[in-house]
Amino acid sequence: MALRSLLTTAERGQVLEIPTGTEDLAAHYTLSEADMSLIRQRRADANRLGFAIQLCLLRHPGIALADDTAVPTEMIDWVAARLAIPAEAWDEYGTRGETRQEHGREIRAYLGMSAFGIVDFRQLVEHVGEVAAQTDKHLVLVVGARDFLRSRKVASPGVGIIERACAQALTRANRRIYATLCDHLSLEHRGRLDGLLLRRTDSSLTEIGWLRQAPLRPNARAMNEHIDRLTA
Repeated sequence: MALRSLLTTAERGQVLEIPTGTEDLAAHYTLSEADMSLIRQRRADANRLGFAIQLCLLRHPGIALADDTAVPTEMIDWVAARLAIPAEAWDEYGTRGETRQEHGREIRAYLGMSAFGIVDFRQLVEHVGEVAAQTDKHLVLVVGARDFLRSRKVASPGVGIIERACAQALTRANRRIYATLCDHLSLEHRGRLDGLLLRRTDSSLTEIGWLRQAPLRPNARAMNEHIDRLTA
């Protein structure tokens, strides 16, 4: 069964957003002399530009370059201009997947980062589970998971996998909360709570549906019905 996305399309774009404005590009992607020295060791314009863009993306927003990574044209143009390389060279980068992977490993070592693995997934679920015990706001959970990976200098695997970890953590947190609440209930309590889901004899509403109704009119009959609900 396909996992339902926790975030809207707009929210997914916010989590690992790649900047496009000139000021943001300069703030996040200005290359140091050490960066430039490492980039110049690549042969051919395509490899130098591709290596530089991978380096920038791992720094911010902390993602590894993948086949489906949509790198904005503005970023490509900006980085290419810093390197005095034609932006069109980007189209030639990564024709060999091995080259891109080799670059990724070298850049992670240079930045002191690690690739995302199954151990990181489990730790992410554990971390988010603590937050999920306090809130079920999906964007808060996903952003918290992203920040957790950044703090540990782990390359982000993409929003989809982060959402999967958050969904798993949320499910576990809900189960713990339900268990905590239900452990203190007697059989009588459980039976009465189950009774709230039964249909009322005098209407098509369940007991809990009836209890949720608000007074419809400011008259004696409506107020008496509301008093009956409060009493129940």
